[in-house]
Amino acid sequence: MNANEKTIIKFYTAFANADASTMCECYHSKIEFRDPAFGLLKENDVCQMWKMLLEKSKGNIKIEFSDIKADEYVGSAQWIATYNFSKTNRKVVNVIRAQFQFKDGLIKKHTDNFDIWKWSKQAFGITGYLLGWTGFFQQKIQQQALLSLKKYKESKNAN
Repeated sequence: MNANEKTIIKFYTAFANADASTMCECYHSKIEFRDPAFGLLKENDVCQMWKMLLEKSKGNIKIEFSDIKADEYVGSAQWIATYNFSKTNRKVVNVIRAQFQFKDGLIKKHTDNFDIWKWSKQAFGITGYLLGWTGFFQQKIQQQALLSLKKYKESKNAN
């Protein structure tokens, strides 16, 4: 096992243990993260997103990971998040394929890919089934995710 594979394992082990601080230790200071729900996040916003998601889950998130591969520059992993979506309290089992790029022994780019329509059917029920495949609904999901992150960051700065 090489150093970058160990970094991926450290990241997901910390995630499974709801340890956002250790997750963030795996990231380069210029981290760029992208997924279908949040779009593109950079630097501190990435760590704030993980902290927010872990806090919202209140310890009721299960993270499983497998198929860890990496070389000197790039890596990948398969992971599954099982949780109740906070807005609807509906159970979601999200199967995600992660891609990584490394710099200075840390994750510089992290891209999570998953089926947003499948996710929205689980998270929103019939509404997600009927509308989750549309660009309009997917844009609404992203707007809500970014608004949640903005409110989270403001609440942390207020304290």
